[in-house]
Amino acid sequence: MYIPLEIPFPRIDPAAFTVPVLDFPVRWYALGYIFGLVLGWWYAVRLCITPKVWGPVENGPLKRADIDDFAFYAMIGILLGGRIGYILFYTIPFEPGKLFGPTGDISFIFRMWEGGMSFHGGLIGAIIAVFATAWLRKIPVLSLGDVACAAAPIGIFLVRMANFINGELYGRPTDAPWAMRFPDYDWAARAWGSVEGKPLVHPSQLYEAALEGIVLFAVCWFAVWKLKLLQKPGMVAGIFLIGYALARTFAEQFREPDNFTQGVMPEWFTMGMLLSMFMIAGGVFLIWWANRNNGPGAAKAA
Repeated sequence: MYIPLEIPFPRIDPAAFTVPVLDFPVRWYALGYIFGLVLGWWYAVRLCITPKVWGPVENGPLKRADIDDFAFYAMIGILLGGRIGYILFYTIPFEPGKLFGPTGDISFIFRMWEGGMSFHGGLIGAIIAVFATAWLRKIPVLSLGDVACAAAPIGIFLVRMANFINGELYGRPTDAPWAMRFPDYDWAARAWGSVEGKPLVHPSQLYEAALEGIVLFAVCWFAVWKLKLLQKPGMVAGIFLIGYALARTFAEQFREPDNFTQGVMPEWFTMGMLLSMFMIAGGVFLIWWANRNNGPGAAKAA
């Protein structure tokens, strides 16, 4: 008789540490955003101060101060955009009762600690931050977008790993040898529950961390450092958008659809796939736009 194998879930406490006196747990999920922004800022600064990636121009179109300002606006845009996107893309279409009606509570919008962040909403917030920073500092918007997209997979990787630690957003049932059973976490007792009765599923958070984080970073790194595509403003951003959309669409084949979308959307087609289609369209447009000007002064002209 065939007995499916499985890998035990590591049961890491979702709270990385607790702030003394306040008894406030700081979650790995929050640290994923924080360190993602910090490491992304560091990498973006490195790109700005490395002349060789910008080609024959004497200096790149961006300065460290530009990235410093952008990091601040990006933090606000990602957090607000991620939450607003979750409300617009998921709560209102599929769970309007959380906000409206006799049992609704509009304050749910602000209770971010209860979960609910949308990557695509955060992306929109980051795009707004790119335009705002470029306008305020009078710098090329496409070049800033390219640098931001080259750094973005760092944060994506860390947040996906935090999803795994939280035991959330796991995959569809499977009998693959690397399958896992994800227990529920009791925040009141600060303990993991039993896996009894839990199905074997794909650890799809790890798939997404690998594809949307490691692989996509490697692709963007190659585009920046080897192909010198920062010289064609918009190209790296286009590659990022298409690359993420393809990685997300592939991973969605193994990720369990949100419970509240079941019965509303086909099982084979998820909200993540739908939103990724717009990313592909945007990426194709940016690559087309970048290829319109192949001259050596492209980085200055953008």
